[in-house]
This record gives sequence, C-alpha cells and structure tokens, in this order.
Amino acid sequence: MSNTRNKTQPLETVEPIGARVLIRKDEDKKQTKSGIHLPDKIEIPTLTGRVVSISAQVENDVDYPIAQYDRVLFNPKEAIPVDFEGDNRLFVVPVENIVAVFRKAE
Repeated sequence: MSNTRNKTQPLETVEPIGARVLIRKDEDKKQTKSGIHLPDKIEIPTLTGRVVSISAQVENDVDYPIAQYDRVLFNPKEAIPVDFEGDNRLFVVPVENIVAVFRKAE
C-alpha cells in the first residue's frame, strides 16, 4: 500500500521574462479615507503593490532601481493577470509601467 500523501510536489513559481516584473497588487479599498464603506460592486482601483519577482534583464539594468519586495505604484493598463492563486492578485507588468517606488526617508 503506497502512501501518495508523503510525496511532495515541486513548488511552482512565476519568473517574468524581458523587461517585466511580477507584482502582487494591494487589496482593493472597501472604505474611503473618511470612513465611508463602499458596496461590493464599487471599489477604488488600487494601483499599488509589492514586487514579487524581477526579470534578469530588469535586475541587471541600472536605469531601473527596483528590488524584490519594493512597494510600487504602477499603471495597470498593460498588466497581465497571472491565474496562479485563488485571489488573482498577481500581475506581470512591463517595467515602464512602474511609475514610482515608495522609499522610506532615512
């Protein structure tokens, strides 16, 4: 009697290729800053997220000071959703669509 539960499957990852990065989009807002709760059908689109993975091309390009785990502001127009997780918050984004990186003042 073989036990198939003990066999571990290799973990699947997503690696962007070309001048692209993989971003996990922040949660959509369900409440305004003033505290008004929004109905489920009305959401303020979120354009921020965390960089999950960077292509080798972007990583080696000094013109793009982006690192893994950076919080970024991005234009979602050309973002490609990755059907990888149930909540579907992963997007492959062309690096030119990242318009800002949030940095802490030192």
